[in-house]
Amino acid sequence: MSLYEQFEQAIANSKTLAVKPGNNTLLLLYSLYKQATVGNINTEPPSNPFDFVNKAKYEAWVVLKGKTKEEAMQEYVSLVEKLKSS
Repeated sequence: MSLYEQFEQAIANSKTLAVKPGNNTLLLLYSLYKQATVGNINTEPPSNPFDFVNKAKYEAWVVLKGKTKEEAMQEYVSLVEKLKSS
C-alpha cells in the first residue's frame, strides 16, 4: 500500500477511534493533516485575540513549517496507529 493510501486509511481510522484523543493530540493530528495536504502554513494568524481554538490550530501548524508532505503523512499514519492500539 502506498503512503498516500495509508494516509487516506489513517484519516478514515481517526474518525472511528474508540477513545477521543486529548486536545494536544487532536492539535497534532490537525497540524499533521494540514502539513500533509497543504504544505507550509499559508494563512495569517487569527486577528481576534480571543479566538483561542484557531490560534492554537495556527500555532500547531506553524511548528511543522519545513516538514515535507511525505514526512507529515508518515507521522500522521504512525500516530493514528498508536491511538488505535491504545
